[in-house]
This record gives sequence, structure tokens and C-alpha cells, in this order.
Amino acid sequence: MIQIFGTEKCKLTRAAQRFFAERRIKVQFINLREKGLSKGELASVARAVGGMRALYAEDSPRVKERGLQYLDPSETRLAELFLEDPMLLRTPIVRDGARAAVGAAEVTWKAFAEATKP
Repeated sequence: MIQIFGTEKCKLTRAAQRFFAERRIKVQFINLREKGLSKGELASVARAVGGMRALYAEDSPRVKERGLQYLDPSETRLAELFLEDPMLLRTPIVRDGARAAVGAAEVTWKAFAEATKP
């Protein structure tokens, strides 16, 4: 089952939800305000998208709020930050098993949609 990690207020997250809804594909929505990714999920998604840095929302208000905008964290430190504060993640994260995409990745979403068809 396709999972979408994001927040209700995020335009891109809503766009991902709409994309799959229009194709009548059931998704599981995980609200990052309520629940983050597990350590295993985070590692799997990072592998699929090219590393932790690809998941880092470095220009987000949350980064500035936490005073992290001048920090150049390592992959390990980013993983720790994401596990303690999922709001630092770029959204949406669309995951289909070991495959994942982050941000507006409609080409990848189409591939996920095609793979779910019987």
C-alpha cells in the first residue's frame, strides 16, 4: 500500500493525495504532526531518495524556529533530528515499499500508480 507522509496544510501533500484519489488508488496518510517515521522507515526512505539530505527541509519555518539554518548536519545527525522532530522533513514523502519519492515527484507517483494496477 502506498503511504503518504505529510501534513494537512501542505499543498504538495494534498496534491499527492489528490493524484492517487483521482486514480482510485487507496493510500495510507500519515500526519507528521502526530507521528513520524520509524527508524527503519526513515532509513529505507533515505536509501530510496539518495540520502538524508534529500529529506531535509532546510528552508522550512521549522528549521528557522529551531535555529538550525546555520547548521550543516551530517547524515547521522539529520537522522537523529528527523526522529525527534518529523516536521524537519520535506513533504510529501510518498512511499511504496522500498521505493520512495520526496516533494513534487509526479513522474515517480505515476510509476507507483502503474505498479498498483492489477
